[in-house]
Amino acid sequence: MSIIDLIEQDKKTAFSFEVLPPVKGGGTDKLFNDIDKLKEFDPKYINITTHRSEFVYKESENGLYTRERVRKRPGTVAVAAAIHNRYGIKVVPHMVCSGFTREDIEYMLLDLQFLGVTDLLVLRGDKAKDDNVFIPEPNGPTHAIDLQDQINDFNAGRFIDGSTIKVPGNFSYGVACYPEKHEESPNAEQDLYWLKKKVDAGADYAVTQMFFDNQKYFNFVEKARTAGINVPIIPGIKPFAKLSQLTVVPKTFHLDLPQELATEALKCKTDADAKQLGIEWCTYQCKELMAHGVPSIHFYTVSAVDSICEVAKNIY
Repeated sequence: MSIIDLIEQDKKTAFSFEVLPPVKGGGTDKLFNDIDKLKEFDPKYINITTHRSEFVYKESENGLYTRERVRKRPGTVAVAAAIHNRYGIKVVPHMVCSGFTREDIEYMLLDLQFLGVTDLLVLRGDKAKDDNVFIPEPNGPTHAIDLQDQINDFNAGRFIDGSTIKVPGNFSYGVACYPEKHEESPNAEQDLYWLKKKVDAGADYAVTQMFFDNQKYFNFVEKARTAGINVPIIPGIKPFAKLSQLTVVPKTFHLDLPQELATEALKCKTDADAKQLGIEWCTYQCKELMAHGVPSIHFYTVSAVDSICEVAKNIY
């Protein structure tokens, strides 16, 4: 049963969330503890992020520095299998262009196929930390739609070397979208153009970048429908949990705070103040979204699991 099937069979607004694989060398205790807190709200699926390798500089014995690649959060496929086996909840690994070759992606698809994991979220991914622009790996996909093409070929039984495979079942997938436009897009219209391309290429649904102004989501959905994009557009939500996030989040994710929220944020003096504001604002957002009949709400959990628990208690 695909993500869309799970969402559509539920008469109420569905609940889902995203988790990060543990840092290399870390265990799954915290990850499972976070899931244990959230599973009571009947999540329809859990997303697992995928992280590219990064260059780090290491000093040699001769005093010179060498540049080496390091992946700080490996294990997306293994974590997906562990969550699925432990909880019986559908898992949706992220599949990204960033830091991966087409061969890497093909082997990841094979591993997921062996495990019976058939749902993906297809993303370009972030540029490397030290790069000014996104640079794909040699023989790697450049855009999410290129990655979709490879997955579509895999579904059709074609390897990247041209040989054929027997496919026991197809992958279905969603893609990302941006109510306040992607930071690299020249304008909102161009951003919507590429979302239409991704949907036409086979995306079953789209999940938004986080936002704090529901009106921007409503306007975005209306424009998407006018453009002929008729798949579910799932709002991605995250409550503030720390005082620093009130200024860092808008800068990092290239989004605006509505004036009402900005005014309240100025009153926050401590992390506890910011956390409570985050819970209250997120609850308000979710209730309004649910009143407008959104099919599902997807929560980003980093540094916010306890806040999301409070919000979920308020709305589910």
